Amino acid sequence: MLTILAITIGLFFALNIGASGAAASMGISYGSGVVNKRLALFLCGIAVFLGAYFGGGEVVKTIGNGIVPSSTFTVPIALIVLASAALSLFLANIFGIPLSTSEVAVGSVVGAGIVYQSIFLSNLVWIMFFWLLTPIAAFVIAILACYLLKDKRLKRWMEERKSVPFLAALVVIMGLFEAFSAGMNNVANAVGPLVGAKILSTENGIFWGGLFVAIGALLLGQRVLETNGKKITALRLEEGCVISGTGASIVTVASLFGVPVPLTQITTSSIIGIGFAKHGRAVLKKDIVVQMLTVWIVSPVLSMVLSYTLINLIIEHNFYPIIAMGGVLISVFGVLSLMKRRTSITVAPKVVKE
Repeated sequence: MLTILAITIGLFFALNIGASGAAASMGISYGSGVVNKRLALFLCGIAVFLGAYFGGGEVVKTIGNGIVPSSTFTVPIALIVLASAALSLFLANIFGIPLSTSEVAVGSVVGAGIVYQSIFLSNLVWIMFFWLLTPIAAFVIAILACYLLKDKRLKRWMEERKSVPFLAALVVIMGLFEAFSAGMNNVANAVGPLVGAKILSTENGIFWGGLFVAIGALLLGQRVLETNGKKITALRLEEGCVISGTGASIVTVASLFGVPVPLTQITTSSIIGIGFAKHGRAVLKKDIVVQMLTVWIVSPVLSMVLSYTLINLIIEHNFYPIIAMGGVLISVFGVLSLMKRRTSITVAPKVVKE
């Protein structure tokens, strides 16, 4: 019964990953009018499944046995870790706060590792280094690409060749690339603990996780696609290509190294980088920076505290650490309440062809 419940929670988690994260990858293509909603979701589902199936293995290994030993993952532990990650996202949705599924998944695993004092600290530091490095890299790359697009010779060349059809096709390709990279990186968040507990093999975990992420994008991604594709901020098609291409490239490289990274924050950093190149320091609003940093901290801490608390309460029957963790939870919810009053981070803005 516990095994079935763990698999059910993991696959349900995969559905939500597909709905919230994978579907957003085609937001630029849909927002620009290049593809309609049904086609965007269909293409996203295919690309995210292929990404998971052909490239998701390394990140699955990291979540399953790269942060804590696989021996830590019994069936009940895997169940609690997945439930903590899912509950964290549910609570964040109530507060209207965008959390990273990768950071939430890692935080839940770390919570289990703290209970049993079995964390591979060097691997965890490596992952956190990527969390800090990748948004900065996306910001810098977007600035450089935007300055390149301002080059008069390049603009003249594009105008002479009437490049809009080419750019329209390219923005779809970059969206598919981004969905592919999301499949590579995000499927592990849902099935990594199941693989670590040997409930599923790596191959089966990748297949079923990828399939349910794709189904989530197809069936539940309409609202996310609509929201992310119809924002007010206007970008040119070539700038949309830069955003999708930058995010997808960074996430793909991280996936090859087996590192779970936050695609949402990487994409947001690309958008801010383009805004910086166009408008200067004025785009670096304090609220945006504070919110990104707060999401970066709150995502893993919330799920870590929940995982740690539930394992102590349900499995170890140890009530003393829960008192201390209660204070941490109160602090986290206080931060979430403050963040709710701030403007939400824009993930994928509307794109214009002119």
